[in-house]
Amino acid sequence: MADHQHTAAGRPIKIIAGADAFGCTLKDALVTHLRSLNIEVDDIGTSKYYSVGEEIGRRVSQAAANANANANAKSSAVEVRGLVACGTGVGVCIFANKFPGVYAATCLTPNEALNARSINNCNVLGVSGMSTPPELATEILTAFLNTPFKSPCPASESKPWPDEIESFLDGSVAEMSQIGASTTTAAESEPPCFICSLAKSRPESEFTPVEIMPGGSMKILRQTPTSAIVRFKRGSVEPAHHHTFGHDLVVIQGSKCVWNLTKKERYRLEIGDYLFTPAGDVHRVKYYEDTEFFIKWDGHWDLFLDEDLAAANSAIDEEA
Repeated sequence: MADHQHTAAGRPIKIIAGADAFGCTLKDALVTHLRSLNIEVDDIGTSKYYSVGEEIGRRVSQAAANANANANAKSSAVEVRGLVACGTGVGVCIFANKFPGVYAATCLTPNEALNARSINNCNVLGVSGMSTPPELATEILTAFLNTPFKSPCPASESKPWPDEIESFLDGSVAEMSQIGASTTTAAESEPPCFICSLAKSRPESEFTPVEIMPGGSMKILRQTPTSAIVRFKRGSVEPAHHHTFGHDLVVIQGSKCVWNLTKKERYRLEIGDYLFTPAGDVHRVKYYEDTEFFIKWDGHWDLFLDEDLAAANSAIDEEA
């Protein structure tokens, strides 16, 4: 068992660290510093900013969920936080914040780290590989490690928070976790946009199964240039394929992952996300929920398979 370094709050801590190419040098310096303090570090290395932000967000989120599920366990349980670095420190935080229980903040000064920990209970620190030298980043990291939630900070003029502010902070984390939760009223039940309205108004009978893509169905809205609404069942997989024409899509409901095998890139898409896939690019898709999206081709609709379903499932399983 690792001999964990304890935070100022008295809990042992573990850091999950990662970076993109613009932040890897700074990340490496901070990882070395953390290990010199006998703090356990899981360094996931260097990847594209959306991938590293997603991975660290996922792991910190899971750790937070486990901590909540075991709230009555010993207070000595290891606290898991994240450290992400990219060119600005912003992009990786945006992706990390996609996950529940993650409060990622980009900090360019130690005071910002003090404020982020005190006010927001920040559990993922984003740093800038392009604008922050290692010495300053080490000071920022130290403030992130050693500042308890609700402690005096520059925003409180280094004084204890007034009772009314501390009361607000007591409930703020729980309230943040509820943002975006369904609280449907009669007014809110109306579709929020024209595309969503168009999709929801069409009965299932108007959708035609996509025979070579099990679990998929579509409704063509216009031909050449072509637009359609497409639905896929949770767990469906689109084997690698390509099209004669490039296409734009916007996710209306659910979530999916697109692997662009031509460009060796991966995109995790959720409600409201947009993606353009160029003509001829070979791509594979996995659906994590019942998913619906609007799609538009520059020309007519066509589809050419580059692998079978068994090969696609095998490739996805290997990556997972």
